[in-house]
Amino acid sequence: MANLKAVRERIVSVQNTQQITKAMKMVSAAKLRRAQQAIQQMRPYANKLNEMLRNILSNLGGEANTSFGVQRPVKKACIVVVTSNRGLCGAFNTNVIKSAIATIEKKYADVHEAGNLTVLPIGKKGFDVFRKRYNNIHIIRDYVDLFSDLSFDNVAQVSQRLMDAFEAGEFDAVEISYGRFKNAATQFPETEQWLPVAKLESAEEDGMKADYVFEPGMNQLLETLIPNILQTTFQKCLLDTHASEHGARMTAMDKATENANDLLKELKLSYNKARQEAITGEILEIVGGAAALESA
Repeated sequence: MANLKAVRERIVSVQNTQQITKAMKMVSAAKLRRAQQAIQQMRPYANKLNEMLRNILSNLGGEANTSFGVQRPVKKACIVVVTSNRGLCGAFNTNVIKSAIATIEKKYADVHEAGNLTVLPIGKKGFDVFRKRYNNIHIIRDYVDLFSDLSFDNVAQVSQRLMDAFEAGEFDAVEISYGRFKNAATQFPETEQWLPVAKLESAEEDGMKADYVFEPGMNQLLETLIPNILQTTFQKCLLDTHASEHGARMTAMDKATENANDLLKELKLSYNKARQEAITGEILEIVGGAAALESA
């Protein structure tokens, strides 16, 4: 009977867990629809603006008086690590953090050793890892809870701070590690250079220069255009990660629910076997007792 009781308690525990995973899957699915719609609307616009910016800077070369495309020797760098605030979303956060760490160890190893590397974590999971893992990295803690409000005006405060720091020479390069959303089941961890703006290689290789006509003047237009494009690109990375988080969590909870179903089948089979064994044992005791009475 003790074995039967333990199996019954395990079945109840798994059923309760399954109810939680089902509820979390439904919540993540509802949030995913909104987050997916937001990134699908933003991505084509942000990609086209970014391509236009790179194309303009590539063709203008040294004529453009903008500090955001200036390539300097990288002595100080900043890595923006965009993760979620909560777990239970599979390996999503781990993959983004691994991508950031790989960039630090391969691309900015010298900067890191010199103590001139800064990490700006957005999301508590990334903040916790870098706070515990590294001692000689400066961590900007001001935007860990940024996912509570992903409005453009709120996100623009972060991107503007980074642009101001780049212009002031506080950083020579800024990279963003985030999760690129493809669909609910697929997310790709990526780390891309945000500042300085990377130029298109084709324009340099072809040796051809586009003849742009600027109205108003070139410098006046770029002074307004470039910060807006950079802020839009930064917003796109956060929306990508937001949708990726909910997609990963929905997939993880769906798998957890399926695993709970499989475990319940095994537990119920074990319970039935144990119950049959108990019934058989009781019958044998009755038969044995009856036989003993007859022989007496």
